[in-house]
Amino acid sequence: MKILEALARLCSILSGALLTFITLMTCYSLIGRNTTGNTIVGDFELTGVATGAAIALFMPLCQLKKANIIVDFFTAKASAATIAQLDRLGALFMAAAFALIAWRTYLGGMNAWVSQSGSMMLGFPEWIVYAVMTPPLALSGVIAAAQALLGEKFAIADSRSL
Repeated sequence: MKILEALARLCSILSGALLTFITLMTCYSLIGRNTTGNTIVGDFELTGVATGAAIALFMPLCQLKKANIIVDFFTAKASAATIAQLDRLGALFMAAAFALIAWRTYLGGMNAWVSQSGSMMLGFPEWIVYAVMTPPLALSGVIAAAQALLGEKFAIADSRSL
């Protein structure tokens, strides 16, 4: 299970680097636009593309840390065993959802590859975004499946270290 944790961490590092790039590019473009009149053509397209990829890259770590929104209104007085079983069931549903999203993202990427579709201003190939998004979404599904099958046996030792 250490390999899943390492892959989730790698995805989050890549996402952080991508978000840092977006921030620096946006600052450069805005400063240029407001001082010299020069700007990066298509900066909004690149921001949208990179943000979508960054969100997908953060998903494995989010699932690993069980950092999804949990509504515990109905289970506030439930026993620990009941809550653990419900958590495993929820993880199973998340695994199915991530598998479906990863599959459809893969198909979308294949369609973008075949049609050679690109962004409006830059012509940036859309299939690249799908190719970046599919593996972390699939990894999120694998992590959720492991959590559903193994329960508390698949828990990170110290969530603060992530």
